[in-house]
Amino acid sequence: MKNSRVFDLLGPIMVGPSSSHTAGAVRLGLMAGKILAMDTKNARILLHGSFAQTGKGHGTHLALVAGLLGMYPDDERIKDAIQLAEGYGLDISFENADLGQVHPNSVKFELTGTNNQRATIVGSSLGGGKVTITEVNEFKVKFTGEYFTLIVVYTDYPGMIAEITTKVASAGINIAQMKVSREGRGRRALTVIEADEVISNLLIEQIKELPKIESVMYLGQLN
Repeated sequence: MKNSRVFDLLGPIMVGPSSSHTAGAVRLGLMAGKILAMDTKNARILLHGSFAQTGKGHGTHLALVAGLLGMYPDDERIKDAIQLAEGYGLDISFENADLGQVHPNSVKFELTGTNNQRATIVGSSLGGGKVTITEVNEFKVKFTGEYFTLIVVYTDYPGMIAEITTKVASAGINIAQMKVSREGRGRRALTVIEADEVISNLLIEQIKELPKIESVMYLGQLN
């Protein structure tokens, strides 16, 4: 695990001219790809604010694609990310867009996976390589990738959150933070659990077996 105090003083180890536009952008792409949870075949990437205005000069386009390909900020291949993506058959388009009241360094990913599963992710690069995800599949969220992150989508019903957290606690996992977002009572809901420990595949499978679970995504710890 990285020493966060050293990180705060020195910044991220990275390739590129800007921690916000390069290191942060790589992490946003990496997290978006983890949320889709499969290889991406089509990516529509909407750039907001500073990302739209100066991103190309700072390598933001390359960094976002590099993250989607699974690279980290110190990967020497970032400069070749567009060509590598084309070689993998990944269809990418960039557009400038107004995403509303969000951080100036923000992006929206509209992703389609190899089995045609779709995911939309909105995130921001906050500086120093730090990022936050603020929307997943139209659910409002807030997580940073600094913890081991689990995302569960399900049909809301009484006791559902207790069932999920009981499984987590029984596995000896300490929950650092948790956020719940839902479409309405009895409708689709999403819970983000940020944990201090690695979440095992066994625990993920146990949560998937709970009633009315739609999907379970695990991002691990990305920062």
